[in-house]
Amino acid sequence: MRYLLLPVSWLYSVTIALRHLLYDLGLLNRYSANIPVISVGNLSMGGTGKTPHIEYLIRLFKANYRVATLSRGYKRKTSGFLLADAHSKVTDIGDEPKQFLTKFNDIFVAVDEKRKRGIRILLAMEKAPDIILLDDAFQHLPVKSGMNILLTDYHHLYTKDYLFPTGTLRDNRKSAKNADIIIVTKTPTVFSPFIADELYGKIKPRPHQKLFFSYLKYGKLKPVQKNSYFAVPRNLSSVLLVTGIANTYPLKEYLQPQCTVLIELSFPDHHQYTEKDVQLIEKKFNDIIGKNKIIVTTEKDAVRFRDSEYLRIFEQIPLFYLPIEVAFHSTKGISFDEMMLDYVRKNQRNS
Repeated sequence: MRYLLLPVSWLYSVTIALRHLLYDLGLLNRYSANIPVISVGNLSMGGTGKTPHIEYLIRLFKANYRVATLSRGYKRKTSGFLLADAHSKVTDIGDEPKQFLTKFNDIFVAVDEKRKRGIRILLAMEKAPDIILLDDAFQHLPVKSGMNILLTDYHHLYTKDYLFPTGTLRDNRKSAKNADIIIVTKTPTVFSPFIADELYGKIKPRPHQKLFFSYLKYGKLKPVQKNSYFAVPRNLSSVLLVTGIANTYPLKEYLQPQCTVLIELSFPDHHQYTEKDVQLIEKKFNDIIGKNKIIVTTEKDAVRFRDSEYLRIFEQIPLFYLPIEVAFHSTKGISFDEMMLDYVRKNQRNS
């Protein structure tokens, strides 16, 4: 049925191409900062793993540089520039910035729907950041990033996708030429040179582009509630997987071998849980027959649950989240870390 919407996608494509042309011709100005600005984004509508990749960059840089993340703060109830602090809630800054804030207390976490303004405010601070990481900014043309990183899902490459509403792309595939780095995310843990060669053939990176391959690393299940007395059963029987993210297949693949029964309850991406939602989750869990059962959710959902006034309902229910990080497969030539550190060294404000 989606192919019937191709005319709408073509019209959307023309609109996007015209916008790109106006910026390429200089008829619309692009702002460029005098410090390293790294954009992490995708061409699709989400689910490529932006958040763990930004966290990877935070860990790479924060020991030697003052790092700031700048997001638009998707689905927040505030507007304008906001520098997050310990009192900021998901409704103030969005779930992804809140996750950065929760995990890293030694960086700046800011939101602004106008990234140009956000960067200028950050640079005007008394202790300005040395590096700014732009979250989900590959399509944000008003800002010219010094380094553009494009993410694409291993199981859903942008090269085989179509513009919305026929497919899931929100920008033309040709826009991939603006990337300095392309990362194929969520690749298999066991990664052969044959898979790498196949991906090179499908993506066909340009001479100026570097292609890297990342995969997910899962940590141990942790309780969502800080003072929870629940522990993961040694002989885990049933898991109720509750998610509000775009793609859940890697999580299901990881959890399936660890339990007998896996039941999924899925909500829209960035979903703000209501009392009715929480009651539904509680009922689904109670309906599962047997003992040694738990609820598992994602890190991003855990952030939203903790900020919810309905978290108290889970006081007698084992609610856990699964931490994730990304790692990179080794490649010939320069590594991802070396390329990023080299870019920052060469583009420091006082270099």
